[in-house]
Amino acid sequence: MSSIIISKSGEKDLEIVQNLGIQTFTETFAEDNTEESMKKYLDESFNTEKIKSELNSPDSLFYIAWEEDNPVGYLKVNSGKAQTELQDGNSLEIERIYVKKSHHGKKVGQLLYLQALETAQQLGKSYLWLGVWEKNLRAISFYKKNGFVEFDQHIFRLGEEEQTDLMMKKNLD
Repeated sequence: MSSIIISKSGEKDLEIVQNLGIQTFTETFAEDNTEESMKKYLDESFNTEKIKSELNSPDSLFYIAWEEDNPVGYLKVNSGKAQTELQDGNSLEIERIYVKKSHHGKKVGQLLYLQALETAQQLGKSYLWLGVWEKNLRAISFYKKNGFVEFDQHIFRLGEEEQTDLMMKKNLD
């Protein structure tokens, strides 16, 4: 495997972020959810207007992981009002660390996580937090390995279905 480069992305990367989001979300969750729920979620979450709005939000940052000219994963972090919950000025939310299935186990997720950690430190945040589906044991294990602890739960809507996300955080001080 070639080395992975992480670069900050902007509106010029809209199609890349959109395609990565659809591909990685589908690879990760399609077998555990109905086709209707997946379609509704993907249409709502990865349509061009939504991604464009997120890329232009001053409180959201995106980073793409590249293997040569191939985008293999991405990170989305939120501060301030862009956070999906909490909206604590001292926190940075990791909304998405998505990696193509072909690159699972190749440290791409770890590099994206380290970018989130570095961003939180640069912004002077005191903790990172995220929500992760209770059935996504691979992701839960990854976050625990990186020092996150569960502190709450919330409902995540996938289409018409309600699923439970574990809310996890990591203090930085």
